[in-house]
Amino acid sequence: MPKPLTVALLAGAALLTRSALRRRVQVSPLWPMPALETPISGRPRSRALRLLLTAHEPIADGVVRLRLEGAELPRWTPGAHLDLALPSGLVRQYSLCGDPADTSAYTVATRLVEDGRGGSREVHEQLAEGMELEVRGPRNRFPLAEARSYVFVVGGIGITPVLPMLRALPEDATWRLLYCGRTRASMPFLDEVRELAGDRLTQVAEDEDGRPDLDALFAAVAPGTAVYCCGPEGLMEAVAARVPEGAALHLERFAPRASADGNTAFEVELRRSGRTVSVPADSTVLAAVRRELPDTVYSCEQGFCGTCQQRVLEGEVEHRDELLTDAERHDSMLICVSRARGERLVLDL
Repeated sequence: MPKPLTVALLAGAALLTRSALRRRVQVSPLWPMPALETPISGRPRSRALRLLLTAHEPIADGVVRLRLEGAELPRWTPGAHLDLALPSGLVRQYSLCGDPADTSAYTVATRLVEDGRGGSREVHEQLAEGMELEVRGPRNRFPLAEARSYVFVVGGIGITPVLPMLRALPEDATWRLLYCGRTRASMPFLDEVRELAGDRLTQVAEDEDGRPDLDALFAAVAPGTAVYCCGPEGLMEAVAARVPEGAALHLERFAPRASADGNTAFEVELRRSGRTVSVPADSTVLAAVRRELPDTVYSCEQGFCGTCQQRVLEGEVEHRDELLTDAERHDSMLICVSRARGERLVLDL
């Protein structure tokens, strides 16, 4: 049996060797190979939950509401959303529109997009009560801020993140809501919105020759007002162009933002793999990377879920996601939507 002194000496030597190796790697991260920090690709931003679908019901033309039940569910705040993993493997993001105090269930609603990528059609046509579904979240990138007054502008299904906000506002809060839709029958939660808002609501239906008068709405907006908008990109652009100085604009997008200058081609070096891939103007970093590394994980392809987040070692990124914090954007990107500002990026892949 080894003597105690011998054991202590061996343990001490092992500890010194480990410390020296750690310092060596920190000083020269390319020795003996690219010994960078562990890549963050594919890490879920929250743990997955398995919930029971107990209600799948139409609530407006082309809109269904889902109730997903569980036990002691994580709490959420108005404006939050869930990642819903569909049986096909698709993952889609839906705003929570139920009661934040209810820890027994999550409620979301989704509109059928006829020419979409298939997620909404699967929700409408293939999900059924009694199914067990996986969700991740909740996460909130559209929180309700304290403000002197509020203006809400929503289009169609864009009411879902705003509805819990309206319920949460103090009784003496000053606010107005402009709710637009193609038809009255296609506007979900319209009856509840009318009851909550009263004379603070302006509703506009396109089939009744309705046109939102944004100029009149924003003519009286005072500094310190929080403006919340969720809906089609055209509506959000129109609102953003009219928000006066001193008001705070908050947007919730259905799709990743686009560049005003369009896309250009660039190269991406995959440092760990020793490869370089070209990213054409009409493609994404994710698509180019997966041609070389087909096991690279991804999910929503919209810049919302964070599954494809990668560490950036060199180069400037044009961030087009709605998820990463400023701190995360310092050294990482979502490769499904974001691009290079220059001719080259280096990723920890």
